[in-house]
Amino acid sequence: MLPAAYQVPAAAVLLAGGFLACFLGYRMFKVVLAVFGFMVGALAASSVFGGNNTTPMIIAALVGGIAGGALLLAAYFVGVALVGAGIGALLVNVIWTQIEGDPHPAVVIIFSVAGAVVATWLQRYVIILGTAFAGAWTMLVGGLAMMGDSSPLKAAAAGDVWVAYPLNPAPDMRWLPWAWFVLGTLGTLIQMRWTGGDRGRIGKAAKANKKKPPKEE
Repeated sequence: MLPAAYQVPAAAVLLAGGFLACFLGYRMFKVVLAVFGFMVGALAASSVFGGNNTTPMIIAALVGGIAGGALLLAAYFVGVALVGAGIGALLVNVIWTQIEGDPHPAVVIIFSVAGAVVATWLQRYVIILGTAFAGAWTMLVGGLAMMGDSSPLKAAAAGDVWVAYPLNPAPDMRWLPWAWFVLGTLGTLIQMRWTGGDRGRIGKAAKANKKKPPKEE
């Protein structure tokens, strides 16, 4: 767990990174990969030390964050497949929790592989969907911490599942999955309509072609 003095800056980073991913994830996919890699690497490295070891924890968080960001950035070409695999794993968990609890690991692997394959085929839509919902969840965790609720950061440090898994929230936060769904859907719509890149470029090209005078024979 980060010392109290660093919890607000960490929450601000989560909030900013989540906003970037949620609403600009496709257009700035490399940056989003680097930011999320830094977050995951910093969290994993800092969890090795106890809350009293402030200096080693901060150093470990920085080193782990840089390593995580560099790793995901280097894996840019497989980043789309990773996003698709994550969506596939989330989807199978959503289905299984409505049926009989946790899915078998083999089923999760099959859905993850299928998600990765589909992602390489429908890159733009998978990137938009994945970054919108991942960013929405990161924004919610960071926003709660910024408002004085330290439970997200504490749970993240302790490895509690509800921080990394929106469908299993804390007992007093049953509203959180709905907020995540609404915010993720909003981010998806905004990226698809305005900030998703391809549509904007195609639209500009079409307008430019309309303005061109017809060729004389």
